[in-house]
Amino acid sequence: MDEDASVVVAGAGLAGLVAARRLADAGADVTVYERREEVGGRVRTLRRDGFALDRGFQVLFTAYPMVRRELDLDALDLRAFDPGACIARPDARSIISDPLRDPGSLPETLASREITTTDKLRTLALRQHVRSREEREFFHGPDATIREYLRDWGFSAKYVRNFVAPFYGGITLDRSLSTSKHVFEYTFRALSEGRIAVPAEGMGNVPEQLATRASEAGAEIRLDEAVEAVEDDGSSVEVTTATGTDEADVAVVATDPRAARELTGVEAVPTRARGCVTQYYSLPRGSELGVGKRLVLNATDASPNTVVPLSAVAPEYAPPDYELLNATFLGEEAQEADEGALAAETKAALASWFPERSFESLEVVHTERVPFAQFAQPPGIYDRLPDPRAAGGRTYLAGDYTQWSSIQGAMKSGHGAADAVLSDR
Repeated sequence: MDEDASVVVAGAGLAGLVAARRLADAGADVTVYERREEVGGRVRTLRRDGFALDRGFQVLFTAYPMVRRELDLDALDLRAFDPGACIARPDARSIISDPLRDPGSLPETLASREITTTDKLRTLALRQHVRSREEREFFHGPDATIREYLRDWGFSAKYVRNFVAPFYGGITLDRSLSTSKHVFEYTFRALSEGRIAVPAEGMGNVPEQLATRASEAGAEIRLDEAVEAVEDDGSSVEVTTATGTDEADVAVVATDPRAARELTGVEAVPTRARGCVTQYYSLPRGSELGVGKRLVLNATDASPNTVVPLSAVAPEYAPPDYELLNATFLGEEAQEADEGALAAETKAALASWFPERSFESLEVVHTERVPFAQFAQPPGIYDRLPDPRAAGGRTYLAGDYTQWSSIQGAMKSGHGAADAVLSDR
């Protein structure tokens, strides 16, 4: 690519920002258009009354290769979760953890009756299996659902129901475990090799850092200016926004999947969505759940699927006098549910799981409805996802929908789109 080549990037989410930085580093004249007033796409943080409220419950997997490559983790000042989780049901709780990374939890993990001893041994064997695989081996080859994969490994229905369904329901937004086994294998390896964490000031710090790096490389980021059309004649592109048109040598479309399909006409872009509703609650400081820095999994149903003691993990998420919890609800019904009804379900669940504690002072801080948090990822979908060059001409795609639905996938797609531009021009 010529050093003075002009590139327009549509979208300042993770994919677009990574692509913009890499292209600007290569000498391109890069302009990024973002329809919102802030960067981040699906990864943003609302700051209100001293609370940091992420757009849905999101975390960083520190073992993701692109996280390690693209982010300064020290500068993000990460706050890590404890390994494992607390499995909860009415009048019963138990801790399940990784004894190799959390030796202090071994007695509780061995004592748990939620999963069998055989399941615990199989988990260790599975851990060794996924860690032995090379990065390039994932998301290729024969596929199956997560449920089928675990059945083939010999895990009990009890293990799948009590632990995997709520835990991976939180990761894939699919408690039925009908998502591709490739997602399970990849994330299970990441959990085995690293931690899950959040930046001290919220997940929005991730795209803010990427935007700073892109700007320092020379990219111009224009906020509150949506791309409405991309016209590609094979030798140049014309990008239309609400304020006019911009002619460039190359366009990188890094919008959400539905907008990407509309702008490029690439029908292979997946638009079937999985969503969630995340509700945030305050409690007076000192009202800890007593589960450490662990997720609480609902072993009974998905209302809510998980409860997270966020301020126990990252005290900076709440003002000094408060604790901050969040609860995530899955399924289409949750999108239509009344805020008060969702809060009542959370309060009832907490009261049944922690009968020794009072939740009368639990108050809703914010409700975040995310209809499109991920694209659906059934078995076989990765063979059908579009290539960065699928739009043809001088238009390229950058979005997790060219990889897999995750922070890793989004950033890798931005890197891949930029590499395609650089190698073609």
